[in-house]
This record gives sequence, C-alpha cells and structure tokens, in this order.
Amino acid sequence: MKVVTEAKTKEEALEKALKDLKLNESDIFYKVEEIKGKLFKAGSVKITATPKEDILEEMKSFIKELCNNMGIDVSFESNIRETQFNIKMFSDNNAILIGKGGRTMKSIETITKQMIQTKYGVRVKLFLDVENYNDKRIKQLERLAINTAKEVRNTKVEVHLDNMNSYERRVIHNKLTDFKGVTTESEGEEPNRHIVIKPE
Repeated sequence: MKVVTEAKTKEEALEKALKDLKLNESDIFYKVEEIKGKLFKAGSVKITATPKEDILEEMKSFIKELCNNMGIDVSFESNIRETQFNIKMFSDNNAILIGKGGRTMKSIETITKQMIQTKYGVRVKLFLDVENYNDKRIKQLERLAINTAKEVRNTKVEVHLDNMNSYERRVIHNKLTDFKGVTTESEGEEPNRHIVIKPE
C-alpha cells in the first residue's frame, strides 16, 4: 500500500505517512518531492511512502512471473535486513536460473531492481540467490584467492585472474587484505575488469 502525504516540512509529511501506515521509519521506503510555492503560497513537501514488506512481495511476484515465462516454477525464502532484501529461489531447474557464471541470476536481480526504481522512485539493495549458489561461489573465490596468493608469494610472479564482476572482485580483495607478501589490484574496463595478484 503506497501512501502520499503533503505538508510544509519533510518531517511533518513523513510523520503523516507513518501514522497512515502505522509503521516506523525503518519499515518503509520513501521518496521526497519539493513542491515550489506560487505567488502568496508557500512551498510544500510531498512524500510517497511504501512499506518494505510490500516492495518485497512485489519483487517476488515479479520474479515468479518472469520465471513462469521461462517455464520454471519457483518458490522463495526471503527476509529484509535493514535496507537489503534477500531472496533465495528454489526450483526444479536451478541450472537455467543460475546461468553461466551466475549471469541469468544477476540479470533477474538487475531487472527486478530496475522495476522497483521505475515504479516507486527508490533504489533498493537486492541480494538474489539460487540454492546457495552465492555462498558456494564465495567459498570457491576465497579458495582461488588463497591458492593463487601462495603461488605468487613463492614464485614472485604476478597472476592475472579471469574477468569478474565488482562483487566477486571485492571477495578476492577482502580475502587477501591481510595476506602477507602479496598485493591485489583491479585492472581493465568493465565488463573485462579483473584482479592482478602481485608479489609485494
């Protein structure tokens, strides 16, 4: 349920919206619009507020329809942690939902975030996963980081890893932050950006 309120100040408009929705500020996303005053009339502030739970349900229903159009039936486990929406998908065809290197899953995530931004005017953080693919991928990347770093430290020869998205690169950088004897840096332009592990 979307609520639109207007008042002289942002605080008053927000207070009205929270009262109408019977929720706390941490339970909603809202968009603020300044309305310019006319001659002899002061300006005001308009707030469009939507409960986070409604946004989560809308995302799930959008993803379900998307998957049904691909001929895949999905079910979900989901939660909201502060400003992040976490949705885990389960289906009888996880390989297609994940796609090569997680690309299909990432595309669904991007399209869903775009749909919410277009409809509600807010940017959301969405973390989409299929059958713990992301957890497995993180462990795989961390193993790769440690093994490559050991090799670089021993041979003193830098290694260029495969191209990765920004999330995967961050996993590698974070894993090797305190690893003695090597440094990491990203090189190249998206989508061909990759990590180089160098001897210190």
